[in-house]
Amino acid sequence: MKFVADESVDKPIVDALRSKGYEVYYILEESYGIPDNDVLRIANIRESILITADKDFGEIIFRQKKNHFGIILIRLAGLSSEHKVNLTLNAIDRHFEEISANFSVISKTHIRIIKL
Repeated sequence: MKFVADESVDKPIVDALRSKGYEVYYILEESYGIPDNDVLRIANIRESILITADKDFGEIIFRQKKNHFGIILIRLAGLSSEHKVNLTLNAIDRHFEEISANFSVISKTHIRIIKL
């Protein structure tokens, strides 16, 4: 599974995904400051799931009906980096098959997967 991590994603999450063998293109390292539509375009070109903490991607997916390979919205404000990493990796590991091509929200208490 391949990911594009938006610049809003904490670096420890990117590092943890890479250490588990996932291919992660990190916008902060490559194309800092680009518009959300360009971030989604990069994820689509790379046939990757987009990971973000930016709620604007919900608007892009649900209202604008943009194509995607899956979106993971991380809603973990206020938690330590270690806790964010653990929750994110656990959600991806447990719901590996379901997150592809769907809109998933990882929160402090659960993961919600909206089938698209």
